Amino acid sequence: MSPRILFVLTSAAKMNNGAPTGWYLPEFARPYFHLIGPDEANPRAEIVVASPAGGLAPIDEVSVKNFKDDDSVKFYETKKHLWEKTVALKDLQGKASEFDAIFYPGGHGPMFDLVNDKESIKLIEDFYNAGKVVAAVCHGPIVFVNAVVDGKPLLSGRTATGFSNAEEDAIKLTEFMPALLEDEIKRVGGKYVKADDLWKEHVVVDGRIITGQNPNSALGVGAAIAKALGMFSDF
Repeated sequence: MSPRILFVLTSAAKMNNGAPTGWYLPEFARPYFHLIGPDEANPRAEIVVASPAGGLAPIDEVSVKNFKDDDSVKFYETKKHLWEKTVALKDLQGKASEFDAIFYPGGHGPMFDLVNDKESIKLIEDFYNAGKVVAAVCHGPIVFVNAVVDGKPLLSGRTATGFSNAEEDAIKLTEFMPALLEDEIKRVGGKYVKADDLWKEHVVVDGRIITGQNPNSALGVGAAIAKALGMFSDF
């Protein structure tokens, strides 16, 4: 039976300053195509897409403009139904046993809704407690900071990565963030690590927790999820 993976997107369309945001195109597209494989008629994994509000999950149009790689363009042009008709997180409560992994693409949106979303936090805790893989990339790892397992933060004592303070500074959005991801991972007792250079791929696997630093780490996170699920070894 093919693995079943839950992708969770943000429902936040705006940042606190009113600027548009959402989820980031390559961070959904690249893992998606890697996990389903080259034969879409016979996918290697089943992908279910959810969001806090359900329905349309807003894409960050900046990511559409900035990423013109084959996977991102193909995904944007052919897979709109995946993010226009998402399942509401509340309808997935108690269903961790039906999946093998949960994955959160980034974009700045999760910083404004998923970080404190009770339905999302409960799902992460349920997935982890059920022995499932939990993964996120770029700003996505913010979803883990408020999850608690065995009475302590999920990331306490764990090594993780995510969008760095230096990368946030580089795109001049630090002042518009409610908190900084790097700081939040450290605040809950996580060991934050990053690549030597801005925008360089960096993926961290700590047990069943998989994190990636930035958009260029998205494919690597997809590969790490596949490896953790024993799907294939051709990447």
